[in-house]
Amino acid sequence: MLNNPVNTISSFGYELIRDHVLSSILGKHEDDVLYWAGKELARKFPCKSQEEMLAFFNDASWGTLSVAKESRDGRIFHLTSDPQFLQINNRSFRLEAGFIAEQIQQMQGYLTECYDEKHDKQQLVNFTVKWDVKERILNTIPSK
Repeated sequence: MLNNPVNTISSFGYELIRDHVLSSILGKHEDDVLYWAGKELARKFPCKSQEEMLAFFNDASWGTLSVAKESRDGRIFHLTSDPQFLQINNRSFRLEAGFIAEQIQQMQGYLTECYDEKHDKQQLVNFTVKWDVKERILNTIPSK
């Protein structure tokens, strides 16, 4: 058993993998592959509710995800964190966008897409989620 029971993530270690290794390996396909990878992560770690998805972001040390606006066919989320950790100018947020898209798709039961938009002055990322109420899908997570 370790002497230090505190479970922390090294921002340097995270940055090495996220911003240098992945971008080097994926090259010009980084955004597309990260979006797909986010969707795959969502399938492996399904959230049964929006609250559970928001908690997942904290647990994964991706930052604080909050709901900014809700409508009949979409939502807008804000992602915030310490500016040094968020690295908004140096990082793609397509992994998070794909994760959100797949989670919402499974919860709502409609074909869903998510687009990210960086706001460097406010140090936040907007995720605009839209689903098509005409495109029903199967394999949804039953809501409580």
